[in-house]
Amino acid sequence: MPTSYPTSRHAPALLAWAVWSLGAGLFLLGFFHRVAPAVLHRELSLDFGLSAASLGSLSALYFYSYVLMQIPTGLLADRFGPRRLLMAGLVLSTLGAIIFAMAPSLFWAGVGRLMIGGFVAVGFVCTLKLATHWLAPERFALAAGLLLVAGMMGAVFAGVPLHLASGAFGWRAVTLVVGAVGLALAAVVWLVVRDDPTDRGYLGYVNVSPVTAKRESEWQRLRRVFRYRNTLLLAIAPGGIVGSMLAFSGLWGIPFLTHVYGMSSTAAATVCSSIMLSWAFSGPLFGIISERIGLRRLPYLVGTCFASVCWAVVILVPDLPRGLLIGALLGAGFFSGGMILGFTQAKESVPMNLAGTVSGVVNMGVMCGPMLLQPLIGWLLDRLWSGSVGVDVLRIYTFEGYRLGFSLMLVWLVVAILSIALSRETHAEQCSESET
Repeated sequence: MPTSYPTSRHAPALLAWAVWSLGAGLFLLGFFHRVAPAVLHRELSLDFGLSAASLGSLSALYFYSYVLMQIPTGLLADRFGPRRLLMAGLVLSTLGAIIFAMAPSLFWAGVGRLMIGGFVAVGFVCTLKLATHWLAPERFALAAGLLLVAGMMGAVFAGVPLHLASGAFGWRAVTLVVGAVGLALAAVVWLVVRDDPTDRGYLGYVNVSPVTAKRESEWQRLRRVFRYRNTLLLAIAPGGIVGSMLAFSGLWGIPFLTHVYGMSSTAAATVCSSIMLSWAFSGPLFGIISERIGLRRLPYLVGTCFASVCWAVVILVPDLPRGLLIGALLGAGFFSGGMILGFTQAKESVPMNLAGTVSGVVNMGVMCGPMLLQPLIGWLLDRLWSGSVGVDVLRIYTFEGYRLGFSLMLVWLVVAILSIALSRETHAEQCSESET
């Protein structure tokens, strides 16, 4: 309930973006946990005796629970508001981080990864929900793009900084410190964040009928969101884009670059972090371009096509010159930033009171990519392993093995291109209740 009668003005930009940034903080922490196994692959493999398939499965446990939470998160965010979900997500994901950091066996490490993935899963959808309420509609695409930047900053911290910190203090101690950061952020969220500006006495940007919201069950809302054809198409597409990014930079890129191209672990981690950064900073650029031209589908489609070409060069062409290899990887990251427009396009494809639900559905599709690709690539690598091991008794895989495993990425990217091409352009206009 509002604390006072709303004034005739909207919330100050500083307050509105502060509310958004606190939600983005959970997304940043979630991305750190998401890609940390890429840098910690050696430590985790040695501590728990993992093969490529089992390492991929341990990493993917995060995505299994993350995906399962997306639709419930969207429904709960629409019904109860994002503030409570953010609080719960921060506290419970911290508990998961503690379990993971102190795990005496692979079983408990898996429990920790499941908890982390399941509870940081609320971050993205809740932050988009806050953006819908606190920021003007023409700022939504930019806010979504900047949210990708926040996530990539988490990925950067899980790159070279994590590599150096884990070498100095151990991966378990570093994970515990990250958990403490989550608890501190939870306290600030409780003090600052509100579901809607009217709770602070300001005008809001969303006017949803409470009568309709109470009368409609979660199952009805979910069925209604799937009546819009863009929902399914825009849920399928980002799995190939994000799945490729996180299968490579989030897990298999470092061993690929060290085994196939002879890079040091630090150099490989730097390259993977740079890919994430190029992905991150292209998101707001795609958002700005989209707002300028008033289109969502076209820049999304063009970006995905160029990203696919870059991945194809890396995956299919052996013995690339190092400059061309790094350029193609950075290009793949940069052009993948267009996927953030899928959330804006999806939000505009349904009535405003279904914004949280459709965001959850699309984000579920996003996470299906790495959830499936990471373990499948690991399984193929193990099947094609020639028996070679390094000085630390970790398996070494050939370019041919990586090429076959990474080809799964290319298949899903082709599906993504077709899905985007078949989606309906929204022309940057919000769907009304009367539209079908």
